Amino acid sequence: MKARLPRGFGGGAPGNMQQMLKQAQKVQQDMAAKQAELEEREFTTTAGGGVVEVVINGRKELQSLNLKPEIVDPEDVAMLEDLIMAAVNQAIRMVEETTAAEMEKLTGGLGLPGML
Repeated sequence: MKARLPRGFGGGAPGNMQQMLKQAQKVQQDMAAKQAELEEREFTTTAGGGVVEVVINGRKELQSLNLKPEIVDPEDVAMLEDLIMAAVNQAIRMVEETTAAEMEKLTGGLGLPGML
């Protein structure tokens, strides 16, 4: 008894495989271009009602930190430190969420391993 392969496999598969490989290469190129674009993008967030502002790039490098004078209280340095950490962490989350959303658009939600 001979096993039958589903349609698209067997004799006609090499053409389909070539097309699939071309599509995968294009997706990979598109993802690399999008990643480079996202690395140059700036993300801004604030904490404490806007008294702390953080700007980071897509590589998660701090570009600027702005503090409003009223937040600088020598008696409460811990609060300032907490606000700075909150703003930086929020900015990092923004980069990660934006990157994931942009890559999902390119892959159609395939969740390809090693493609981020």
